Amino acid sequence: MNNRVKNIINTLIRFIKNLKRPSKRRNLKRLRQRGQTIDSFVIREAVPKDVPSLAALHVKTWKDTYGNGGPSQQIREYQWNELFGSTNRDWLVLIIENSDGELIGFAKGQPYNHPDLPEFNSELNKIYLLRDYQRLGLGRKLVGHVAQRLLDKGATNMVLFGIPQNPSCLFHEALGGERLHKKGEVFQGGYCWRDLQKLVDICMSSK
Repeated sequence: MNNRVKNIINTLIRFIKNLKRPSKRRNLKRLRQRGQTIDSFVIREAVPKDVPSLAALHVKTWKDTYGNGGPSQQIREYQWNELFGSTNRDWLVLIIENSDGELIGFAKGQPYNHPDLPEFNSELNKIYLLRDYQRLGLGRKLVGHVAQRLLDKGATNMVLFGIPQNPSCLFHEALGGERLHKKGEVFQGGYCWRDLQKLVDICMSSK
């Protein structure tokens, strides 16, 4: 199977998976039914006491994205506790919290230093959002806040690595993400933003 055919197949898989996601209209309706508004959500830094809820959210959103399987909540709690217990604090984790104090999304940013892509200096390492809260602009705001924090730490650009079948690829491209692959090669799901300030401006716009 040549690279062109592989890219076409991955595009079709993304399209089909995207059709299975809830619509913006459906999620807005459910938001109103819960008595919530977009402005009622808070984006803040995660702290160690958030670990149990963060681990549960990580497990749920991972399965929603990739299907059954993946690390258990016990393993995720161990991983997050290890991270928060480390002396290296050059990373950051931001969470989205609703008015009831429940976590509905999170993202992790960190420095990036790899010889294959020496021109990039930061990475959006993780971003997950519960399906009921997608397509409402919350993911865009979350990316914007992470990008701003990375800017404040001296970063100027950013990369992200995922899988090519993930419908979130459409989200990354809507934010100006540039695919990390050469012409004729199979797209592996990686994106870059060469101007972090521009990304912040896109995410923080009223759109």
